[in-house]
Amino acid sequence: MSAHGLKASVEKMEAAGVPDAAVATFRHYYEQLEAGESGMLPESELEPITDIPDADAFPDADAPLDEAVIIKLNGGLGTSMGMEQAKSLVEVKDGLAFLDLIVRQVLALRKASGARLPLVLMNSFYTQADSLARLEGYGDELAADVPFDFVQHKEPKLLVDGLEPADWPDDPDLEWCPPGHGDIYTALLTSGMLDTLLAAGYRYAFMSNSDNLGAVLEPRILAWFAAQGLPFLSEVTERTEADKKGGHLARLKGGGLVLRETAQTPDEDLDAFTDTHRHPYFNCNNLWMDLGALRDLLSARDGVMGLPMIVNEKTVDPADKSTPPVFQLETAMGAAVGVFEGARAVRVPRSRFVPVKKTSDLLVLRSDAYVLGAGARVELAEGRSGPPLVELDDEFYKLLRDFDARFPDGAPSLREAEKLAVAGDVTFGSGVVVRGDVSVEGPESVADGAVLEG
Repeated sequence: MSAHGLKASVEKMEAAGVPDAAVATFRHYYEQLEAGESGMLPESELEPITDIPDADAFPDADAPLDEAVIIKLNGGLGTSMGMEQAKSLVEVKDGLAFLDLIVRQVLALRKASGARLPLVLMNSFYTQADSLARLEGYGDELAADVPFDFVQHKEPKLLVDGLEPADWPDDPDLEWCPPGHGDIYTALLTSGMLDTLLAAGYRYAFMSNSDNLGAVLEPRILAWFAAQGLPFLSEVTERTEADKKGGHLARLKGGGLVLRETAQTPDEDLDAFTDTHRHPYFNCNNLWMDLGALRDLLSARDGVMGLPMIVNEKTVDPADKSTPPVFQLETAMGAAVGVFEGARAVRVPRSRFVPVKKTSDLLVLRSDAYVLGAGARVELAEGRSGPPLVELDDEFYKLLRDFDARFPDGAPSLREAEKLAVAGDVTFGSGVVVRGDVSVEGPESVADGAVLEG
């Protein structure tokens, strides 16, 4: 490890036009890494949290909707599913993509409230053109008094051996990585979007992932957030076995709230990390923020937010494990709950967390286990208390093109299903119905109209 690696990385970023605040943020984490910090949050430093208000108990109240903006993280390409376009453009329900449903949700909120409620995307360079084209297709119907998007930054991947910036002439794009979605705060600043929003009279931001269609701006939460005068609020929900490996909220001993991700957990603490009784609350990544508080915080910290570091070890080419190992220095946007003084968390129903991370999640959403309710809200079908559990064989269903080829006529009916487990190569015909707990093993073709019961 040497100062040369940092100097070379900074020069590379500056040559690529990365803004000063983003360079300073990268320098902050590089110096931590070089000093031997791992970003780990051991169990011995944490206490469980239980004293969280329940959003369902919030009364109806006047919410400052005309001062609110909806920000969606939209930088992902869905590479884990083999995609090469914005993940938010994948068809998810009734012929509509994530982004189409988000637009309909926003327009419904505008119609019901009469408020401005602009929709703003944090895009990456890879998702910007296609996503903006989709939004601009809505014309004046979606128009707002602020731009549709701003773009997240990029930073060099660092060779594990020596912490030099990776060099990969065969595909120079692979030399770069995003700094994690915690980059949203720096990107709001450097893009000018933060000043634009404040100048236009927007004070409150509701931020969430574009692949979570349960994350719709809730006026009662906004009203409570504003009345409490909070700088930052994180939505959490009860953890289940399905998401016990995801980030959870805890309290630092003698301190405030903290978000801990798997990559920040020492191996010896993984049992405690996944213990849903000890740490019962899962971070939804649905976040509320006072934009003025963000401006003041960044000003006081010279543009460096100072979120906890996450060190991800991968390879230069993620699809080729024989390529050199690299570090990617990342942060999580939900970790800001530990940076804003006075930040709080609020418990929300599971219905506000409907993410799509794998094709199995997509199958459930495309099925009749979910319906589109009023305001384009994605809701469980009548009679269901939760979604069915779907397990698909990675060898045949991990990539979207392979998944679509095996469900050529759409998803089977899962309205009465508890679980569907598919092992091997199975192609489903049209009108297939799944009831109860069903396992299917391939190779097999499930006939049109078949009823699978277990």
